[in-house]
Amino acid sequence: MANHKSALKRHKQSLKKAARNRSARTRVKNAIKAVRAAVLEKNEEKASAAFVKATSILDKTANKGVIHWKNAARKISRLAKAVKTIEQA
Repeated sequence: MANHKSALKRHKQSLKKAARNRSARTRVKNAIKAVRAAVLEKNEEKASAAFVKATSILDKTANKGVIHWKNAARKISRLAKAVKTIEQA
């Protein structure tokens, strides 16, 4: 454990940030699962609504630096592709 006051503060801050990041990543995973589930059900309305929500969540987490912006872009692209397959079928 840290002994200096500044090191103790940094440790507390790192724990807070880690918890916030973990929460954001879980939120991303759940949003992606919702889109994938709607795609499997072939429910076009539900899939497009979940996709819009997931896109927003992914953009926010990338903007905050929790995930890399290219990682977010790749996930959004793949989800869009999956949703589009329902709309065309």
